[in-house]
Amino acid sequence: MQFCINLVYDTINTMIIRDRYAPSPTGLQHVGGIRTALFNYLFARSSAEGKFILRLEDTDRTRSDESYVQNLFDTFKWLGIKWDEGPQTAGSDNGGPFSPYIQSERSALYKKHAQILLDSGNAYHCFCSAQRIDEVRKQREEARSSETGYDRFCRSIDLQEAAKRAAAGETFTVRLKIPLGETTRFNDHLLGSIEWKNDDINPDPVLLKSDGFPTYHLANVVDDHLMEITHVLRAQEWLASTPLHVIMYRAFGWQPPEFCHLPMVMGQDGKKLSKRHGATSIDEFRKQGYLPEALLNYIAFLGASYEEGTDEKHLDAKHPDIYTLDELAQRFSLDKLNKAPAVFDYKKLEWYNGQYIRMKSDEELASLAMPFAKAAGLFDCSGEEIPAEPQRCKDGGEPTERQRDIFTRAMALVKERLVFLSEAPEKIAYLFREPEVPAAEEFIPKKCDLGKTIEYLRIGLELARVLAEMPDDEKAENFIKAEAEKRGIKLGDLMMPLRAAITGSRVSPPLFGSLRLLGSASSVKRVQRALDKLTAKQI
Repeated sequence: MQFCINLVYDTINTMIIRDRYAPSPTGLQHVGGIRTALFNYLFARSSAEGKFILRLEDTDRTRSDESYVQNLFDTFKWLGIKWDEGPQTAGSDNGGPFSPYIQSERSALYKKHAQILLDSGNAYHCFCSAQRIDEVRKQREEARSSETGYDRFCRSIDLQEAAKRAAAGETFTVRLKIPLGETTRFNDHLLGSIEWKNDDINPDPVLLKSDGFPTYHLANVVDDHLMEITHVLRAQEWLASTPLHVIMYRAFGWQPPEFCHLPMVMGQDGKKLSKRHGATSIDEFRKQGYLPEALLNYIAFLGASYEEGTDEKHLDAKHPDIYTLDELAQRFSLDKLNKAPAVFDYKKLEWYNGQYIRMKSDEELASLAMPFAKAAGLFDCSGEEIPAEPQRCKDGGEPTERQRDIFTRAMALVKERLVFLSEAPEKIAYLFREPEVPAAEEFIPKKCDLGKTIEYLRIGLELARVLAEMPDDEKAENFIKAEAEKRGIKLGDLMMPLRAAITGSRVSPPLFGSLRLLGSASSVKRVQRALDKLTAKQI
């Protein structure tokens, strides 16, 4: 006899979608997990009354850790993802209005449902010790047997005898009785019809462990049913577990949810994304200086598309690849998911991050970059605004009001050059401490010598005070162009030595803005220092 479950639903437009993200708190949140969370979130939000639920599957007591739970809360808060319900209203510690469902707090429910399966004959007590199971495994390996897993030794024990042994205190687990010789079929929204021979499923897996805690399989199915989950969107690595879950739904007499196993996330080399490709945990991206909007926008495209048609125009014509969460939710559909694996492109993610950085106001960008500046010890602790010999603050050193103002105004100078927030402190460090005077070669323009360069820098000394007091770049540029033309000097030859003297480098943020932020006194002082060094070298 074959077993086949056909999932029949009304159209998605008339269904109240209830989906969930159900991570195990056994590690940091990473790209693959957050992609699953995001797709579930967007799918729920695509329906007017949809609900996105957060559930912690912490039944693995040896690997679960509270630090990973907090990492989940911190990640959701940073990304702006909120879940819609929970067992009680939460405090401020998890960043959400509700507490998540936590499986370790629902043990009584799982024991009750394990007993239902025992009573119906769909599960049985197993009294095999771990030692015996290990011996069976070794014997099969030595014999090179094609059979793997548990040998169903306790499957035929009389129900009454098993109940007596359990009541007498004998240690046991509860195993699911897989219907042998049958085939399980189910439909996956993305992959289509799936057929699995029951004999190929993990032989009679444990549902309830000897310590009374459920395994993932029992808790997952019971919770999805009791929480009225309509759709299960999860990674394709869980596909092999789905026939087992469908069998359990049938054993309980329940209708399964609709399954949709999402495409894998791969590296450029075609292998599953891992640390060898680069950052994978959300914490790593955060510490590198990525914006949450950029990460979400990019991850949303890993295996999905959002355009209705080639002629459709994006709501923001200036940024055709940039979507808000609301826009993504409006356009999200299971029918737009791709079967093929998604390739994680770090360069594309960097592009997104740069775009979002440039969309920020100077004030917003300064606020976002400030923690990186403090951590880098950018601000001096000596009491001077721009000291000759700065005393670098320790991590977390606060800027003065003047330094904070300079930092905010400096964002306009570097905004177009930033890829990561973490780059900002280094790019504008010269504004907060006098840079080392570069080697003479850094000052000398092409086809010039040291003598000519000193001559140009002396002119730059005359101009620096005036340029620093110019109200905007346009006036400053017109002024220095006129001076260069009047003196018969190429504009680049005049500006290069001046730039090196002011910023300590040939390559730097815009010179005119730098002069304004430093002020005339500091600017003149830096040019004079450079002149003194070059003149001494000439002698």
